[in-house]
Amino acid sequence: MGSRTVGRGGRSLGGGLVVAVAGCLAGALTACGAGGGHGAAKPTASGAGAGASSAVAARGGTIGAPGSACRLPVTFALAKNWKPESTVPDSSGPTGSTSSSGSTSSTGSAAPDDDLAATEIADALLHQGPVTAVCEVDAKPAGHIGFLRVWTGEPGAADARSVLASFVGAEKGAAHATYRTFTTGGLSGTEVEYRVTSEILEETKTERALAVTTPDGPVVVHLGGLDDEEHRAMLPAYELAKSTLRVTAH
Repeated sequence: MGSRTVGRGGRSLGGGLVVAVAGCLAGALTACGAGGGHGAAKPTASGAGAGASSAVAARGGTIGAPGSACRLPVTFALAKNWKPESTVPDSSGPTGSTSSSGSTSSTGSAAPDDDLAATEIADALLHQGPVTAVCEVDAKPAGHIGFLRVWTGEPGAADARSVLASFVGAEKGAAHATYRTFTTGGLSGTEVEYRVTSEILEETKTERALAVTTPDGPVVVHLGGLDDEEHRAMLPAYELAKSTLRVTAH
């Protein structure tokens, strides 16, 4: 199974990820593929093309600031009806609470070894290159199959281009990356458009991401989608996020 197949298209990396991974371990690979639970996949359309521009979506809420669904080093506006959720793992564990003696309560149905394997895979899915997934914004309430995901890293000397190149390089099946710089709200960053081929789904689609550096570390904002058609339909939400990106005030 590819290191980033689960959660890359229509499945959330957040709530219930460990359960979904456990299903994969049991052989339910179809359910864990992009768009699982949403019916048949649409035919893949042609690529969006490097440097393609898009309109900006109607504005909904904002995330990033203290008190928002995801506290981040940056803030940006969300497209109307897109739903944000933190992907920071729950410290209480996936299958039940742990007593002071170290024993785990029997609230889950999976065996301990399965739980451990699922947790390890889930942890791997939450990391890509130098960054960790901390927030995802679900497009489903707006009628699309895909997510706008936010990844953060530790402060350091790496610039936005280096962070983004490492992020793309860590994604299995990624190729044909085209990088360009951008500025917004006093921030200078790099964005990339690339193609990803899924071994399980046997199809190739377009993805894109941007990276900026902040005093609290680098931030990557990534847009995938079930296929190229969904990706193009969600571009206005990505453009809105990029154009409203600001460093979070302390």
